Amino acid sequence: MSAEPTPFEIDVATAHTLLERGEAALIDVREPDEHTICRVAGSLLLPMREVPAVLDELPRDLPLLVLCHHGGRSARVTQFLRAHGFDRAINVRGGIDAWATELDPSLARY
Repeated sequence: MSAEPTPFEIDVATAHTLLERGEAALIDVREPDEHTICRVAGSLLLPMREVPAVLDELPRDLPLLVLCHHGGRSARVTQFLRAHGFDRAINVRGGIDAWATELDPSLARY
């Protein structure tokens, strides 16, 4: 990513490109039962309620892409992370549903 301010939100295609290049980490803030239904390979499952307890363990050397089902929970987590010094936390707009629709139709939708 460039020296420009980090956007609060990006689309799934941009998120995919960043991940493919190894330029970001993906945090999935859904619940374990949702993660069982479908997931993006390489994502870290970290349910929303557990985020505050692991702030010190999250990587700071890469942008953190935050994903949920449709983008609501991940937007709240992105706001929380930014408020706690993770200036490169980015919400993935549309969540796993958009990922399945736009990038990987083999993913189950729910």
